[in-house]
Amino acid sequence: MSLDPRLLEILACPACKQGLIYAETEPALVCPDCRLLYRIEDDIPVMLVDEARAVPESELGRYRRPPS
Repeated sequence: MSLDPRLLEILACPACKQGLIYAETEPALVCPDCRLLYRIEDDIPVMLVDEARAVPESELGRYRRPPS
C-alpha cells in the first residue's frame, strides 16, 4: 500500500494536532510527539485516539520524519 503524500500533508494527530509519519511496514501512521500509532485498515487511516497503540520510547527511533 502507498499513502498519497498529499494526504499525509493534511493529516494530523487527533490528540496533539502535530504531523504524522507514515510507517509503511506496519502499515500505520505514527505521531512521534504523542508516541501513538494509528493503524491503516483497507487503505483508510483509523484516526481515533482510543484505537491508537502506544509506541514505546525504545521503538520510537524506527519512526523518523523525513528531512525537509
